[in-house]
Amino acid sequence: MSDIRMMIGKVAEQTGCKVETIRFYEKERLLPEPDRSEGGNRLYSTDMVERLFFIRRCRELGFTMDEIRQLLSLVDREQVSCDRVKDIADTHLADVRAKISDLRRMERTLQRLSDECPGGPMPACPILRSLRAR
Repeated sequence: MSDIRMMIGKVAEQTGCKVETIRFYEKERLLPEPDRSEGGNRLYSTDMVERLFFIRRCRELGFTMDEIRQLLSLVDREQVSCDRVKDIADTHLADVRAKISDLRRMERTLQRLSDECPGGPMPACPILRSLRAR
């Protein structure tokens, strides 16, 4: 199979990433610098497109840029350590669970504040009073 080279617009269309995002990933060195055509246009290989799909999926799952960098460094090696990949995923999962816990706490607090407020024209809104409290 020959390696097809695509221009950035086609890669953006195929992957669902904006052109600016692809350039950002290049600047952040998540994507290697692409070859250039005689006219200076970026030309992306199928491997680079696959890498971009990988990065996009990682971002959808909320991995940080540093975590993605770590995962890519493992992908780029000849032998991938599942133990290290699992460590990265488990650490990220713990962070996600902590955020969910924080969001549930915020939801309960906001629900309580909303329940305490009768709405309508009031001189002293209970929600604002609570937000001003120390």
